[in-house]
Amino acid sequence: MRRLDPTDPPAIGGYPLLARLGAGGMGQVFLSRTPSGRPLALKTVRPEFGLDPGFEQRFAREIASSDQVRSPWTVSVVDYSPAGHRPQWLATEYVAAPSLADWVAYDGPLPESAVRALAAELAEGLRAVHRAGLAHRDVKPSNVLLARRHPLLIDFGIARAADDTRHTRTGGVIGSPGYMAPEQVTGGISAEPGDIFSLGAVLVYAATGNGPFLHPGEDPSAAQLLYRIAHEEPALVGVPQALAPLLTACLEKSPQDRPTADELLKGFEAGPGVWASARPPGLEADITAREAELAALLEHSAPLPPESQPAPNPAPQTGFGPPTAYGSPIAYSPPPALPSGPAPGRAPDAPSGAGAAPGRRSARAAWTAAVAAGTVVTAAVVTAPAWHNGADDGAGGNGRTTPPASTSASATAAGKALPASWVGTWKGTGPGSPAGDGIVNARTTRVAVTVTLHAAEQGEIVGRQVSHVTEDGTGRDLGCTETLSLRETHRTSMVFEAVTSAPTDPSAGVLCTRGNLYTLARTGADTLALKNEGSQTTGSPSRLTRSS
Repeated sequence: MRRLDPTDPPAIGGYPLLARLGAGGMGQVFLSRTPSGRPLALKTVRPEFGLDPGFEQRFAREIASSDQVRSPWTVSVVDYSPAGHRPQWLATEYVAAPSLADWVAYDGPLPESAVRALAAELAEGLRAVHRAGLAHRDVKPSNVLLARRHPLLIDFGIARAADDTRHTRTGGVIGSPGYMAPEQVTGGISAEPGDIFSLGAVLVYAATGNGPFLHPGEDPSAAQLLYRIAHEEPALVGVPQALAPLLTACLEKSPQDRPTADELLKGFEAGPGVWASARPPGLEADITAREAELAALLEHSAPLPPESQPAPNPAPQTGFGPPTAYGSPIAYSPPPALPSGPAPGRAPDAPSGAGAAPGRRSARAAWTAAVAAGTVVTAAVVTAPAWHNGADDGAGGNGRTTPPASTSASATAAGKALPASWVGTWKGTGPGSPAGDGIVNARTTRVAVTVTLHAAEQGEIVGRQVSHVTEDGTGRDLGCTETLSLRETHRTSMVFEAVTSAPTDPSAGVLCTRGNLYTLARTGADTLALKNEGSQTTGSPSRLTRSS
């Protein structure tokens, strides 16, 4: 992390900028936060992309289609810029972890066991992307985060949106020289086999410290690298002998000759979930240092004034539409001075320190299937405790990103309580998603939520929520029941934390995890709306109405 420049705005889209995370080919990346204190990576898009009249539509469309990818190997999109906003931006969960590019550059290649585990995990991540009918198109070392629980694939929503712009306006192709597939180089075409080629190149880098088309000690031009990809054989010197045949297959020139992600998983002989025991030495200490730096920065950032928080989203929709416009930039206390150098023992992160990846769920997908579906997976599909996206869940986790080690300033004040007007039972119903959803891995026909709140001080148990998520065809209830504590109080909104979570129907075979944070906003005497915090399932209610 680095200090903000004097020319940086105090906020973008209603989200305060706390520090710079880096810059990449797509734009600047900043550290930000949600009203409840969840850290965000806020990425701005370079102005030249907006010159293409169709980019804005592609930008929204690609993020919408990416929404179908929900897995432990991706981070979720929390918000993105409304139509007509400049600069365009994308806010995703922030994960305090180094990229593969950073790690190898400063700590050297990974041990063979870690490379094998990384290969299996990333193959599983690509399988999730491909099953959604998508291709990443920009798999490279800086787009792989070495997070604690799982490696993460990041940054493919914007990359796909930029694809047509880059190819048609400049004659170039999307991707990174040295990791692009031959068909990308020669024809600008990238599909699932292209991701497999890029994965092979990334794994060669992880094992040797060099890409398969880069010779040690040289600094070739992009044109030289692209020529080698299209016409020369890869260099696999230093690749562990047991992995060489599979990586060679990934790097075949012809897309038809490459294995699928399913076939790779069988060949790597290391199932998903092995990463935690095979991580390279020193990674845990590195992540811990980054998390401490993040917690300190969040602790010194002022809470968002309620009147400046992003406005409640509109009525519920099943589809994915443009976000609501946000108000003027908010005021906040400047963060403490940050060193311009790296965290202890490490080099500064490039923009890879925070992911941009599929899947924005706005508040129109409401408060609870996040409880239900955002933290639930079918046991037959996932055997590890739910969808953590690589961030450690500490004493329970929130199913997506770890809550900050310290709460915001507003959460530390003593004596704050739930207003009496909030006490009671609140209910809402949504239509579910006949098209299916990546969170619950099932088509759903109904999502019903009941939230019961009683008098409580901040930090105390304040009630519970019960969600019923009806699976299409079987009628199974995929919902979760959670005990809620009152984490923060604001003028018109409250932040709740799920301190316990269990299946609403114990016989349904689902897994629920505790630790999710939810912000509910008062929109009327008898209505509550969820302020967007990400990862709600499609077809959830976005409004809760008082029933008693």
